[in-house]
Amino acid sequence: MLNTLKKNYLLLLISFLFFATQAQVQKIEPPYWYAGMKNSSLQIVFYGPNIAENEVTAPTGIPILEVSKTENPNYLFVTIDTKGLLPQEIVFSFSKNKKKQFTQHYLLKGRRANSALRESYSSADVMYLLMPDRFANGNPKNDNDKSVTEKANRTAENGRHGGDIEGIIQHLNYIQELGATTVWCTPLCVDNDPRGSYHGYGQSDVYQIDPRYGTNDDYLRLSNELHKKDMKLVMDYVTNHWGAEHWMIKDLPTYNWIHQFPGYAQTNYRMTTQFDPNASKIDARLCADGWFVQSMPDLNQSHPLVLTYLTQNAIWWIESANLDGFRVDTYSYNDKKSIAKWTKAITDEYPNFNIVGEVWMQDQAQMAYWQKDSKIAAIQNYNSYLPSVMDFTFMDAAAKVFDENEASWNNGLIKLYENFANDFLYPNPNNLLTFVENHDTERFNEIYKKDFKKYAMAMSILATVRGIPQLYYGSEVGMAGDKSKGDGAIRQDFPGGWQTDTNNAFTQTGRTQEQQLFFDFSSKLFQWRKTNEAVHFGKTTHYLPIDNVYVYFRYTNKKTVMVIVNNNLLSKKIKTDRFHENILGFKNGKEILTGTVFNVENEITVAPQTAMIFELEK
Repeated sequence: MLNTLKKNYLLLLISFLFFATQAQVQKIEPPYWYAGMKNSSLQIVFYGPNIAENEVTAPTGIPILEVSKTENPNYLFVTIDTKGLLPQEIVFSFSKNKKKQFTQHYLLKGRRANSALRESYSSADVMYLLMPDRFANGNPKNDNDKSVTEKANRTAENGRHGGDIEGIIQHLNYIQELGATTVWCTPLCVDNDPRGSYHGYGQSDVYQIDPRYGTNDDYLRLSNELHKKDMKLVMDYVTNHWGAEHWMIKDLPTYNWIHQFPGYAQTNYRMTTQFDPNASKIDARLCADGWFVQSMPDLNQSHPLVLTYLTQNAIWWIESANLDGFRVDTYSYNDKKSIAKWTKAITDEYPNFNIVGEVWMQDQAQMAYWQKDSKIAAIQNYNSYLPSVMDFTFMDAAAKVFDENEASWNNGLIKLYENFANDFLYPNPNNLLTFVENHDTERFNEIYKKDFKKYAMAMSILATVRGIPQLYYGSEVGMAGDKSKGDGAIRQDFPGGWQTDTNNAFTQTGRTQEQQLFFDFSSKLFQWRKTNEAVHFGKTTHYLPIDNVYVYFRYTNKKTVMVIVNNNLLSKKIKTDRFHENILGFKNGKEILTGTVFNVENEITVAPQTAMIFELEK
C-alpha cells in the first residue's frame, strides 16, 4: 500500500513538473542546433508566459555569453558558446528568486560529413522553378489540416489546390527527363493566411513545413531523393517580411522587431533609393522599411536579435534539410547593411553555397550593384556579398524581341546583344540567374500566343548564353496564362498533377500533340546542355546582329559552340567569313537539335525564326 502511494505520488510529481515546464516553455527556436559550426555563438529563443521572470543557467562547460530580455516578458534570448562542444543534450535550468522552477532539454546534433564544404548550383545547372501547390497532389490526405485556416478549393483561382511535396517527389523523373538539374520551390513553410496562402510568401512559422505540403521529414526526403539523382534543392528564403499570422507577429518580442511608423506604411517599391546619392531620407526609408503589402509585416533586420534569428534560421534549414542553395525573395527591400551581414554569415559558414537574390530592376548597373564585390557598390563602400542576382533585363528583352521581325537601330535582336554588352558591369556575369519568365511575370507562351518557333528561339538562347538558366514549370509543355486576369492565371495547375485530370502532361502517352512538341524540343535541348562545358563556363564572343540575325560563340580550350538566331520571317544565308576569329580551323559544325553536319567555312542557310546550335568540329 505504501509503495503504491509513493508510486502515485511520484507520477503526480512528474506530471506536475512536465506540465509546468510545458506551460513555461511553449516554443524554442531554433528547435535544435548543430555542433561544429564555424560561428560557435548560438542564440536560443525561449518563449512562454512570463518566462523572462526567470534566471537561466547552463551546465558547467557551456558558457552563457548573453541573456537578452525585452519589454515582452514572454521571451528570453539566451546566447551560448558551442565552441568545442560535442553532440549532446544540454539541460538549461530556470530559477526564480533562487528557486529552481523547471529545466529544459536542448539537443545539439552532429553535422553531416563535409557539411561546410557542400557544393551548390552553378552555371552547369538548369533550375526548374515550381509552385508546390500547383504542381502535383501526391497525397490528397493532407489537402486540409485543422491547424491552418484555409482549406483546399481547387475551383478558386487563388485558393489552395492541394499540390504537395509528395507530388514533387513522384515527378522527379519527369524533371530529370526535361534536363533540369536543380529544383527551386516557392516557399514551403507554414503560411496561415486566411486566403491566398498557396504562394507561401506570408509565412507564419519559419521552422515548420506547411502541413498541407507535408512535414519537415518530407522536405528532407525530397532533398535526399534529388541527391540520389545527382540533382539539387534550392529553398526560396524570405528575409524581408513574414505573414501577419506569424506567431511572433501576434506577440511581438519587442516593438522594433518589425518596422513601424508607428503601425503600417507601405513600401514605395523604388529600390533606386537604396543607392541614389540624391534620394531623400523619407523615400529611402519607405522603400526599405515600408511593408510589401499590409498582410506582410516588414522585418527589422537592423535589430541584432532579428538578424541573428534570421541568420540561424537559414543555417538551420541548410543543415536540417541538406540544402544546396537559396533564392532570396525581395532581396533589395531589406536593410542593405544587415542583409549583407546575413549573406556573409551564410557564405562564411558555407564557402561554396550559392545564393541568388531577387533584384527586380530594369537597369544592369543597378542590378550589378547588388552582386558580390561590385565595383559600382564599392563607390559607396558597400558589398552585399550576394553571389548571384536575377537577370531581369534579359527577361525584359526576351519579352519583346521575338515580335520584332524587322530590325531597326533599337529593335530586334540588338536588344539581346546590348544586354550582354553590359556584362562588364557585373563582377561575375556567369553566376547570373537567366530566365524568360517566373511566377510573378507574364507567361512567355502567353506573350507570344504559344508560337513554338518563338519559344524554341528563346530557349535556345537561354540554354547557350552565360549564366544559370531557370525554367518555369509548365512552359515546357506549352502552358500559358494571362497575368491581367490575376496571379492565379500564371500559376495554373500542371496538367496531370491531380488524379481527376484528363490530360496528363507528365507522360508521353498523356500529352497532347502540342504538349509533346514543346516537351521534346525542351528535353533534347537541356539534356544536351548538361554535356557541354563551353556553355557552362566558357567565354563569350558575340557579333553585332545584322538584318536581325544574331551570332555568338561560347568556347573553352577544348570545345566551341556557335549559335545563329534568325529572327526574320524569311530564311537567311549567312556568310561565315565574318566570324573567322572564332571559327578558326573548324570546318564542320554538328547542329545539336537535328544532328545534321554543316560546313561552316563559307555559308550557312538558316530557316525563318530559327535558332541553330553547332558544336564545331575540325
